[in-house]
Amino acid sequence: MSCGEEDGSGERGLLHTWRGYSYSTTPERVLLSRPVLQAAVGARHGVLLVEGGQVYSFGELPWKQNQTSSVATEPVLEAVLSEQRVVFVAAGSVHSGVVTEDGGMHMWGENTHGQCGLSGLSVIPNPTPVGVLDSEATPPQTVKILEVACGDQHTLALSAKHEVWAWGSGCQLGLNTSTFPVWKPQKVEHLAGRHVLQVACGAAHSLALVRCLPPPQEPRNPPQDKCGQCHQMLYTMTDKEDHVIISDGHHCPVGVELDSGETTSAFEGSPDQSSRGNKPASEPQNEVPSSPYPDEQAVKAYLKRLSDHALSEHTTKTPSTLHSAQVSLRHNSVTPMGSALNNLVVSCASAVGERVVSTYEALSLRKVIGYWVSVFSSFYTVCLHVCYTSLNIKPLFDRVEERLRQEEPVQGKKSSSLGDIREEEAELSRRLSLPGLLSQVSPRLLRRTSRHRARAIPLAPGGIPEADAHLPSLQTEVWSWGCGQEGQLGHGDLLPRPQPVCVKSLKGKEVLRVAAGAHHSLALTAQSQVFSWGCNTSGQLGHMESPTTLPHLTKVCTHGIRVWDIGAGQQHTLLLADGDCIQPILYYSGQQVKEVMEQTEEEVQTGEYTQQPVLLPFCMNLGYVSSVGAGGQTCAALTDRNVMGFIASLHELAAAERKFYCKLSNINSLLLQPLLKLGMTVWLLQNLIGRLGRLSQLTGQNSASLTSFLRRSRDIRGLVILDDAHLFLDTYSEYCSAVGDLLVMGGFQAVVKPCHDVFGKGAEVVQKLSECSEEGLPLADVLVHLFYLPIKHLHEYGRLLLKLATCYEVSSVDYQKLQDACSKYESMALHLKRRRKEAEYTLHFWKSFPGKMTDSLRKPSRRLICESSNKALTLQNAGRFSVNWFILFNDALVHAQFSTHHVFPLATLWVEPISEENTGIYGLKVTSPEESFTLLASCPAEKAKWLRSINQAVEQALSGLGHDGIPPSTGVVQRADPPISRTASYTFYKDSRLKEAMYEGRWVSGKPNGRGVVKWPDERMYTGTFKNGLEDGFGDYVVPNKNLNSCDHYQGQWKDGKMHGFGTFRYASGEIYEGSFQDNMRHGHGMLRSGKLNSTSPSVFIGQWQYDKKSGYGVFDDITRGEKYMGMWLDDQRQGNAVVVTQFGLYYEGAFSNNKMMGNGVLLSEDDTTFEGEFSEDWTLNGKGVLTMPNGDYIEGSFSGVWGTGLKMSGSYYKPSLYDSDKEKAHALKLGRLAVHSEEKWKAVFLECWNRLGCDSPGQGQTTIAWDNIAVALTANRRQQRDSPELLSRSHHKTLESLEFIPQHVGPVTLEVYHTIRRYLVKACDTPLHPLGRLVETLVSVYRMTYVGVGANRRLLPQAVSEIKSYLSRIFQLVRFLFPDLPEEGGSLADPPKEKGGSDPAGKQLESPKPGCVVSSSALLLPVLLPRLYPPLFTLYALEKEKEDDVYWECVLRLNKQPDLALLAFLGVQQKFWPVTVTVHGEKQQVLSSTKDACFASAVETLQQISTTFTPSDKLQVIQLTFEEITQEVLALLKQDFLWSMDDLFPVFLFVVLRARIRNLGSEVSLIEDLMDPCVQHGEHGIMFTTLKACYYQIQHEKIT
Repeated sequence: MSCGEEDGSGERGLLHTWRGYSYSTTPERVLLSRPVLQAAVGARHGVLLVEGGQVYSFGELPWKQNQTSSVATEPVLEAVLSEQRVVFVAAGSVHSGVVTEDGGMHMWGENTHGQCGLSGLSVIPNPTPVGVLDSEATPPQTVKILEVACGDQHTLALSAKHEVWAWGSGCQLGLNTSTFPVWKPQKVEHLAGRHVLQVACGAAHSLALVRCLPPPQEPRNPPQDKCGQCHQMLYTMTDKEDHVIISDGHHCPVGVELDSGETTSAFEGSPDQSSRGNKPASEPQNEVPSSPYPDEQAVKAYLKRLSDHALSEHTTKTPSTLHSAQVSLRHNSVTPMGSALNNLVVSCASAVGERVVSTYEALSLRKVIGYWVSVFSSFYTVCLHVCYTSLNIKPLFDRVEERLRQEEPVQGKKSSSLGDIREEEAELSRRLSLPGLLSQVSPRLLRRTSRHRARAIPLAPGGIPEADAHLPSLQTEVWSWGCGQEGQLGHGDLLPRPQPVCVKSLKGKEVLRVAAGAHHSLALTAQSQVFSWGCNTSGQLGHMESPTTLPHLTKVCTHGIRVWDIGAGQQHTLLLADGDCIQPILYYSGQQVKEVMEQTEEEVQTGEYTQQPVLLPFCMNLGYVSSVGAGGQTCAALTDRNVMGFIASLHELAAAERKFYCKLSNINSLLLQPLLKLGMTVWLLQNLIGRLGRLSQLTGQNSASLTSFLRRSRDIRGLVILDDAHLFLDTYSEYCSAVGDLLVMGGFQAVVKPCHDVFGKGAEVVQKLSECSEEGLPLADVLVHLFYLPIKHLHEYGRLLLKLATCYEVSSVDYQKLQDACSKYESMALHLKRRRKEAEYTLHFWKSFPGKMTDSLRKPSRRLICESSNKALTLQNAGRFSVNWFILFNDALVHAQFSTHHVFPLATLWVEPISEENTGIYGLKVTSPEESFTLLASCPAEKAKWLRSINQAVEQALSGLGHDGIPPSTGVVQRADPPISRTASYTFYKDSRLKEAMYEGRWVSGKPNGRGVVKWPDERMYTGTFKNGLEDGFGDYVVPNKNLNSCDHYQGQWKDGKMHGFGTFRYASGEIYEGSFQDNMRHGHGMLRSGKLNSTSPSVFIGQWQYDKKSGYGVFDDITRGEKYMGMWLDDQRQGNAVVVTQFGLYYEGAFSNNKMMGNGVLLSEDDTTFEGEFSEDWTLNGKGVLTMPNGDYIEGSFSGVWGTGLKMSGSYYKPSLYDSDKEKAHALKLGRLAVHSEEKWKAVFLECWNRLGCDSPGQGQTTIAWDNIAVALTANRRQQRDSPELLSRSHHKTLESLEFIPQHVGPVTLEVYHTIRRYLVKACDTPLHPLGRLVETLVSVYRMTYVGVGANRRLLPQAVSEIKSYLSRIFQLVRFLFPDLPEEGGSLADPPKEKGGSDPAGKQLESPKPGCVVSSSALLLPVLLPRLYPPLFTLYALEKEKEDDVYWECVLRLNKQPDLALLAFLGVQQKFWPVTVTVHGEKQQVLSSTKDACFASAVETLQQISTTFTPSDKLQVIQLTFEEITQEVLALLKQDFLWSMDDLFPVFLFVVLRARIRNLGSEVSLIEDLMDPCVQHGEHGIMFTTLKACYYQIQHEKIT
């Protein structure tokens, strides 16, 4: 303890003992060297625990064998325990027990009844370890113990898991056994699963304090109908002559009911008692039902219908046992309500004389009601309340005694509970203003029929979540078991209970501690009250009430004394309480003990005793008592003496908290409960009561925590009030807001009349509770004063914490901690005071404000800051006669005129001063989203005041504090001006486009700017970025479509409030458009997919759009018809030149007009039948033309009819002769003339790329601007990627990083710079975030769209090739724009390095096998483009070359059957080139005549790679490497240099080509030929390629000879 004053004094932990209560009694001090931490007193001995964990015994110790006298005058050290650190001690009649730090337990003393838990020994002289073993666990585990309690012949232990273990003898063990003694500790199964907080042992009974179970969660099991043990019906129904009785009086003969539900019984009584204050007493009792009710026939029919229903639900059939009357269903007149449940109850009640029970032997009423409850559960929730509130049956204490006398036999039969006094709090707290449904049913019955309680506003809420860990629970129950012949079990009878049973009447009493005397029991509550029951022969209960079998308050409590510790002995009770002075005081009730030792038995029996607890006069001399104990005839008190500072402050803090909790409880029970019973339904009042309940609960928990803190360690580090200060501050702040809100709305005024009604004219109760010193205040003000009392308590916290702090060194951590907490509580108290002032100022304002506007402007949380009724603020340019009144609230600025007013929310208000220099006026410019106006102040001071007030209010509104704000802790400086840019929400009221739409998001100076969401009343919604009040940037827009029950959804770019840029539009109809927008229209390049599912979209259009219509070049794939149109469009119609191909191989090229084939065209079918001429509609010939057959015959003339059906024709038929070759040449058809020129295709795609670079048309613009645009695009995307990293892969991220460096160079482009540019282009085309990459991506997708599927038609090959070439030239134009120094196509680079001559193939880059000095678009760009376009392109080549390739392949397969040498010979390879040995798997082998696939193997492998490369340059490189491999092998053979001649080389190469077995060699050859770089054609590569081509033709025409 770092407390300075304490160390010196040494006056801590003193133990005093005494007997009796006479004035002559003086307590003896037990002298020990160390402070006592805990004292346990038994019948004739005691056990002490001192600091350091040692244990002493004193008194009569007959089990100590080695002592001369068995009475120890001085405390004896239990040396056996000196090795252990003991933390808890307990003493029984003749045995003791301790618990050590590690959860072990030691027992000693008498053991004849097994109470020490050690078998075989009748006496245990010294502390011996007792193991508690949980045998149910596997493997069995040792149970750790927290505390132990000792009785006469039994012991209880509380485990670390909060379960109870028992051993010894008697029914007080609570075990399911009748064989005693129980030697080994066994678990009390009946309390398993519950959280036990404390146990206590009387002579022959046991008590446990248990935390209440949380309320059951949905879904619940259906309620039980039968007793869990004896299987009899729990509820029975009997009909007497005049009414039906439902009884829940089942008493289980086997033992305690396992049904732990609230089987509370309500008492019959005259109506004025059973339904106090609700029904007039004069109501007739047995009124025969009059007209609104069904007659008997109807009742029978109805009940039959119900029972059939219910029986189908429950098929259990058990005859119901009849029991005595407990709840009577009396029929009183009710409001007719049409509900089934109500009718059921009415009919039950009114079926007078009907043997209802006999109709339902198989059906308990509970089931019927349960069934209907499930049907009408929603209605039930409502009616349950009403029925609780309209009946409020509650057993009255004054009638309990006569009741008990009359009903001894009944009480003997069963455990009856006497109702929960505080039950009504929850039930009455939410009165619903509904007519009295079900007012004739007992609420308890209803509650039991379905344990379904509607959630009322909790007056004592179920625990505050964060604090649960640190604060004790107030929701507790007391359970008792054992012998009951003195009534010590508290169940209202004298029966024993072999198993724990809950003491019903202590439910909801917030018991914190229990104590057991020999034959009486005590319970101490959080409200510092003590309940006692059991034997009262010596007045030990502290009251003279009877019956003593039920808990009653001791007399001390009725005098307002606050008890906080209890002790119970043989025939006396000791209470420790707060008095009026600072020190705690002691009360004693029970037997007077004479000092004379030779007292006779008779005297003991007839000795004096107290009628009520008496104050022990000597307690003031003891100092600060921290706990008390009692046992036998002895009393003990632990005290700290002469310790002013620390202990005194702690005591004062705990006492203040106890006092405050009692105060809050009194306000609740004396003031709020009576008001609630009137049915006050004001929501604000409910809210206030709820908040007060929460504050009250927190205070109660804290007071309990502080009380146990005094008994325990005194280290301030455990104080909840320090550790969880925020919890207290929040609770107080919320409570204060609730009071303020009620005050502002004039709620206290509204409560005045009910107060007069309930408490009489003077309302003394309120006056007394409010502690109000002023006389003659109006009641409303007294109430306000009363509800603001808790704020005073915050000052109290501050004061006491400061007092505690002064006990510490200023430099210590604890001092700092206390000091901080103190300042927090103080500043909160000041803040709340300020808030009270604001509330009162606002209330005053509303009183003077014109009535009409008050209704719409007055809100609970709204507080007035300032207003301009003194004309200090006016509107600029206002009319002469206009009245302008400005009122600033904490959430809005209101501009009021004669009859109208306008509210400007503060979150969206910007105010700035207008400089006074030139104008000479004191003006403030106010901006809101839809208005801006200027206010004129009368003087500079007013201007400054308003500017500061508005700015502060705006700042608070933005920080979300409003008036609930926690005060800023010291050191936080509030900003003077609120930010220009902020987040807020606002509903527009006049802007035409946004009318009634709500915007939520970022603002700058009155305009939405940044990210935000707009929701329109018609459910349209935009989510995205704004700029200057308009949608701008990326946004997501949803428009619901009621007809299609779906919505249009746009995601993409916006500009100036319109869709502009790239986006995706999903139409409600199922169509999807991806592409460019401009001014809310599709404009530019885009793709439209139609059809419900993308996978089966019936059509796809990709191409150019203008103003929402297809215009320009586009490809339309009509999947249902299997046609693909590639051509020009105008206004959504096919118009201009085009090509159409179908899945059946038809090919048309020519003109379209008005969406039809119209004009000149060419039509080819799969078998080459060709028509060239005029068309009038799709596939319809009409006019002149020439029809040519596959064999060359042709017809010239005029034709009409649809292609594929019969054609009508008139004309001439020609059959060309073999010699008529000129004519045939004239007819050779050149396809592609009528198709769209490739330069005309996809113009929009390229134009968009130019636009992205900042150019209006190709080539028009500045390079520097283009680079800036690229940088902006990349960084914007990098930023987006930083926000959502999952969008990009790691490699993609690296690509982006490398693209941020622009290739710089000065002067002409050299080879090195050229390579840098090439590398940059490869990366740029790799990411769609770069304009070039975006372009390439789009081109690839349009190319695939065109030439895949139906578009894979061999006749499209030439167009496909020229399209690629046009891409190259157009992209090259872009590249040259970005790198202006790059020479044009075919130009040469500056100063080519010497060694890179045109003829030396060595050292060439794989990507660019070309003379290193010529710039060509294909070399630069094909490596990027071709791999992506390769699949559709190569498919076209394969289709085109199909026939030739088949011939070639057949020949290859045939020739490959021959072995190597035979093939070499066949091909005419010179003998000298034949390999002699070959290397197979690393070993040399001779070439034999049978050797196959071994010669020139490496060259063959190299050539096979031609199929795995994409670009012509790569393929040529492969051919070159193949030649080099052949040369290497021949050189090794000849061992000398030689030069190839074509005659020598060709046969060898032919051999390699054959052995390479390349399937589509023809396609490869054509592809190289078509796309080869022109500058390569005449070089070395060109010759090699020609050789390959020659081989291909040679193989096709090879004849086997």
